[in-house]
Amino acid sequence: MNRFLTPFNRESIKNFFIRTGWELLLLAGATLVFALSFPNFLVKEGLFPLGFIALVPVFILVHKAHWGKIWLYGILYGFLAYSLFNYWLLLFHPLAIFIVPSIYAFYFMLMFPALKLIDTLFPNYGYILQAIAWVSYEYLRTQGYLGYPYGIIGYSQYPFLPLVRTAGITGVWGVSLLVAFPSAFLAACLKKGFRQFIPLLKKNLVPAVAYGCLFLSAIIYGIASESDLSSARQWKTALIQQNIDPWRGGQSAYEKSLNILLRLSRQAVKENPDIVIWSETSFVPSINYHSKHREIPARYVLVKELMDYLSTQDIPFVIGNNEGEKRGIGTDEEHRIDYNASLLIIKGKIVKIYRKFHLVPFTEHFPYKDILPWMYDLLINADTHFWEKGLEYTVFEAGGVKFSTPICFEDTFGYLNRRFVKHGAEVIVNMTNDSWSKSEISEIQHMTMAIFRAVENKRSVVRSTNGGITCAIDPNGHILAQLPAFEEGYLIARVPVYSGETTLYTEWEDWFAYVCMILTLCGILAGIGKIIFFKP
Repeated sequence: MNRFLTPFNRESIKNFFIRTGWELLLLAGATLVFALSFPNFLVKEGLFPLGFIALVPVFILVHKAHWGKIWLYGILYGFLAYSLFNYWLLLFHPLAIFIVPSIYAFYFMLMFPALKLIDTLFPNYGYILQAIAWVSYEYLRTQGYLGYPYGIIGYSQYPFLPLVRTAGITGVWGVSLLVAFPSAFLAACLKKGFRQFIPLLKKNLVPAVAYGCLFLSAIIYGIASESDLSSARQWKTALIQQNIDPWRGGQSAYEKSLNILLRLSRQAVKENPDIVIWSETSFVPSINYHSKHREIPARYVLVKELMDYLSTQDIPFVIGNNEGEKRGIGTDEEHRIDYNASLLIIKGKIVKIYRKFHLVPFTEHFPYKDILPWMYDLLINADTHFWEKGLEYTVFEAGGVKFSTPICFEDTFGYLNRRFVKHGAEVIVNMTNDSWSKSEISEIQHMTMAIFRAVENKRSVVRSTNGGITCAIDPNGHILAQLPAFEEGYLIARVPVYSGETTLYTEWEDWFAYVCMILTLCGILAGIGKIIFFKP
C-alpha cells in the first residue's frame, strides 16, 4: 500500500486527519458550552454568561471546515448538542431522545452551509449577518408542527433580568441577537489564530463599539422599564402540587392523585385564597364524559366525589382534565374524542373550558397516520395519548380577574401567550405536568421560558405544576414564590394583577424575528448578486 502513497499524499492524509481532529474537538466544545449555558446536569441553574461565547466554536468551525464536510458537521452538532441539552428526554421515551436530536441534525445540516455561505460571501463583516441569521433560524424552528422553543440562546439569560426585559420590545429574539453577536464577532477575530486576534479586533472596532452601545442601552432600558407594581391588585392564588403522575397506574393512580389533591386543597382553602389551581390533567377521568356516559362505574365514582367536594366550595377552582366527548351517538361512526383541557369550576358547575391549542408533536398529536402508519402504530403501542386540537384563545374570569391557561409547553411560545393577552388576559396561568421527565433540570428549563412570557407582555405568570416548577412570576420577571421540585405541597402566592402597560411585543408580536429573516434573505441574495453581476 505504501508504494502507492507519495510523500505528498502521505502528508496530505496526515494533515487531513489532524485538521479533522481539531474540527471535531471544536464541535465537541461547541456542544458542551451550549448545554452548560442553560440549566444543565452539572449546574442546575445554568451558567448564563457562557451564552455569550457558546457559539464561538460553531462560527470558527463554519469558517475553517471545507464545503464537503460542513453539512456533516451540522448534522453532528445538531444531534449532539440537543442530546446533551435535552438528555432528560430519554426518561420520557427512548424514541424522544432520538427524534428531537435527529430533527435538529436535519436543521443544522441546512444551517451550517447557510452560515458558511455568508462567511464566504462577506469575508470581512459576514459575522454581523451570521448573528442575524442565527436568530432567523431560531424563529423558524419554533414554527409549525415540529415547533420546539427549547434551546433558544436568549433563554440562557433568564437570571439576567435587565437584559431579559428587552423582550418587552423584541420578544426573546432581540435577546438572542444580543447574546449571539459576541460569539460571531469573537469567532471572526479568531478565525486566523490567536496571533491575529488583536489586529482583527482593531479592524472591527466600529462594530464592536456599536454593539457595546446597543448592549448598554438594552441594560439601561431593562433597569428603567421595571414597573411599579405597588398599587396593583393582589390576586391570592393557591397552587396545588400533588407530586404524583396520575397517568401511571390506572384507576389506583387516579384515586391516589385525587386523594392528595383534595387533601392539599382542603389545607389551602383554609388560607382563604381567591382561586385554587391544579396542574395539567391533574384529574384524569373526564368530568364531562363520565358524568354523561357512565360506562366505567369506578371512574364515575371519582368524578362524583370530586364534584361533590367542589359544590361545597365558594372559591373558584381551575382544574386540568382530560375532557372527553362522544361523537356520532347512535350511528356506526360513534366514537370518543379527547381534549387536553382546563376547566373553571365555580360551586360545582363547569363555567368555561379551554382546550389546548398547541399540541406536543408525536406525544399528543400525530397528523401523519396515513403517510407514516408504522410510526403511528409505534406511538400508539407506546401508550401515547393523542388529543384533538382546541380552536379558541379562551379567557376565563373569576372574582374580577381575567386569565388564560396555556397548558404544558404552550407557555414556551411567545406568540400564543401574547394572543391570550390581546384577547384580554390580565394574568397568564400555566398548568403543567413535567413529572414524566423525572428531572429537575427539565422543569427548570421549562420554567425559565415563563419568565420571558411575563416580561414580553408585562403580565404576571402563575405556574401550577404536577411536580415542578410551581411558582409565581411578576410582570418584571421576578420570581415571587416557588415550591421545591418533586415535593408534595401547595403554594399560596400573591401576584399583581397588572395591565397598566401594553408592550411593543404584545402589539406587534414577532416583528423583530421577521426583520431578521428579511435581512438574512436580502443579505444572502445581495452577496450572490454581487458575485454574479460585479465579479471583476
